[in-house]
Parts: sequence; C-alpha cells; structure tokens
Amino acid sequence: MTTHAPQATTVEYAPEPTPRLEWAKLVPDVYKAMVRLDAAARRGLDPTLYELVKIRASQINRCAFCLDMHTKDALAAGESVERIVQLSAWEESRHFYTEKELAALELTEAVTVLTDGFVPDEVYEKAARHFEEAELAQLISAIAVINAWNRFGVTCRMTPGHYRPGQHK
Repeated sequence: MTTHAPQATTVEYAPEPTPRLEWAKLVPDVYKAMVRLDAAARRGLDPTLYELVKIRASQINRCAFCLDMHTKDALAAGESVERIVQLSAWEESRHFYTEKELAALELTEAVTVLTDGFVPDEVYEKAARHFEEAELAQLISAIAVINAWNRFGVTCRMTPGHYRPGQHK
C-alpha cells in the first residue's frame, strides 16, 4: 500500500495594487501636521473607544489601509475580534457595546456621512449625555481626523496589509 502525502494547493491571490501617490513623502509637513493633529485628538479618549471609532469611520469610507491599521492596533490593545467584526453591524449587535460606545459609534456615522448636511440633534444630544464636554470635543476631533486620514488613504490607494501595531505612533 502506497501512502501519498496530500498535495499542497497554491492559492493565487489578486495582485497587490500599487499606491497612486506617496503623499506623505511628497508633502512631509502635511503628514507631520496630521500626525500631531491625530495625537492631539486622541488625548483623553479611551484607547479602545478611539480605535472602534477609527475602524467604524474607515469601514464607512472604505479605507482598507486604515482598516488594516486600526484593527491591528485595536487587537494589540486587547480589543476582541468579536467586537471588531460586529462593528459593521453595530446597530444589530448593540449588546456587544456599552451605551457610551454606542453613542460614539452613532456620532461617528453622523459626522462621517454628512449627506443630509448636518448631524441630527438627537445623535449629538445622546453623545453629549455620555461624554463630558471636553471629552465630546476630543471625540468629534478624533472622528474628523480619521475622516481626513481616510481621504488620503482612499484617494492615494494606500496599500493595506503591511502595517504592524504601533508602527505610526
């Protein structure tokens, strides 16, 4: 009786896209200013909440580079895979999050998708009930900053998959 080793199958993935533009190298002062703005926006916010907000905005904006980065940072910070996976359906998975996190996610969506031209009063008021004024200002800043990063990532087609947790901190 002859025993054959199982054949290794080769999976052929789609080719990795080439970035359109390496904007950070071309405008280093803008990149450095964004890094400083990002650091200022995160001050005083719970690191897990901060990463959840960044992941959710990046999902909405379809920024694969930022999704790669912030899911890895969230996992490295101790966030669960389950909560990260459920973020794209947080409204149906509310029981995975605290009321404060839910208010932040709802505000993130309202600020990220301004197709109606405004953030609804009820969304803002709900967030204001869960965050002290200074913390709410930080949260709004963090949401605005990740949206700016997403625009760089999507426009320049920054390639996901190469980020290591904490690499840009």
